[in-house]
Amino acid sequence: MSENIKAGRRPLSIRNRFLIVSLVTVPAALALACLFMVSVFSANLERRLDAELTGHINNIAASLRFAADGTPERPAGFFDKRFEDAYGGLYWQIGDDTSPARLRSHSLWDYTLTSPADLPSDGRVLRYDMAGPDGATLTAQQRQIMVPTPAGLKTLQIIVAADRKPLQEAGYRFAFDILPYLAGLAVFLIGASLIQVVFGLKPLAALTTGLDRIRERRGGRLEGVLPKEFEPVEISVNRLLDAQAQAIAKARARAGDLAHGLKTPLTVLSNDALTLRQKGETEMADEIDRLVALMRAHVEAELARSRIVANAELRQSDADIEKITGQIVRTLKRTPEGEALNWNVEIGEPADVPLDPHDLREMIGNIVENAVKWAASEVTITWKNRRLTVADDGPGVDPEKIRSMTERGVRLDEQVPGTGLGLSIVKEICTVYGLTLSIENRQQAGLQVTIAF
Repeated sequence: MSENIKAGRRPLSIRNRFLIVSLVTVPAALALACLFMVSVFSANLERRLDAELTGHINNIAASLRFAADGTPERPAGFFDKRFEDAYGGLYWQIGDDTSPARLRSHSLWDYTLTSPADLPSDGRVLRYDMAGPDGATLTAQQRQIMVPTPAGLKTLQIIVAADRKPLQEAGYRFAFDILPYLAGLAVFLIGASLIQVVFGLKPLAALTTGLDRIRERRGGRLEGVLPKEFEPVEISVNRLLDAQAQAIAKARARAGDLAHGLKTPLTVLSNDALTLRQKGETEMADEIDRLVALMRAHVEAELARSRIVANAELRQSDADIEKITGQIVRTLKRTPEGEALNWNVEIGEPADVPLDPHDLREMIGNIVENAVKWAASEVTITWKNRRLTVADDGPGVDPEKIRSMTERGVRLDEQVPGTGLGLSIVKEICTVYGLTLSIENRQQAGLQVTIAF
């Protein structure tokens, strides 16, 4: 098993395992059933043959007649034609102390049946197999009886035998006749087992559907989607989901605590800078203000990063681009820079995307804020063909420096306020969700940022 996993090969599926077991066991079971039925059929034929032979012995014994000298005469009145046809398959023979084959059926022709030496003296029937005429194997019954004759009591041995070939042929024909029915039964049983497997594995499809709902954030837990036998799996998955949610919540809470813990020291530093400025030490005050602003920007950036989900499956729900873009635009329109710009927002097709709403807000917010910083008169935001585009009419960027714009802390112009962290956060979010980020200069003027979903 471990070697298969290391080699990248999956074990056989449950469905294939059941199919293989059915293909092996069903034909084997039916073959054993066929042997059993043929055996029972043959045993019944044997019993029937024994009863027939015993009946013939009794008929022969009842029809015995004797001459005046005590010799037996040929019995008459048999209706089975096989006694008359040469080598007809059914034979009788009567012997006494002087001759083992004093009288024989016409079917024996010139052949003499052999008799075992140790015959029971109490008149019981002895059954045995023997060689017969024309190389046949016979099943024989022999009985020794005492009969009264004109010359006194006489001991006779009566043998009746039948060819075993018809029994063997009947067994073969029976097996051949039931084979099509057994084959049909095998097909039915294998098909029924496959249906049973498909029906039995249906709950696994429900498990897959439930997990897909969780991954797509249409549900938060597996609730009652599995039968009772899978209840431990359901409980384990729900515990895992709860643990992940708690871990994310704790991480975000710690990041928030860190931000609040730094807020007071930074406020104190800002007050110290104000005090220094009042004392005329403006250069030192400006340096402290610059460092405080930089630290606050880093704290906010790290807070934003801490709130980004570890992977797309851990998002809280899907996001609405139209709704979030509208909220960001309304907020930026109230800023001095945004108030002076023309805003062109075109959200076309259905705008639900598989991103956590907070991550989408962070991503669009950073891109649009960057556009506002550099725009001369307008900002354009479009959503079409699953592509979000944010464009401005600013000066654009040196093509050789576009690649470095998404690197952490890179600022292309120190004169414009900022930390150089916004687009690096956008890149991180795109990496988490597998989105394609492209930045390029517009043909007319300005910069264009496109994210392909």
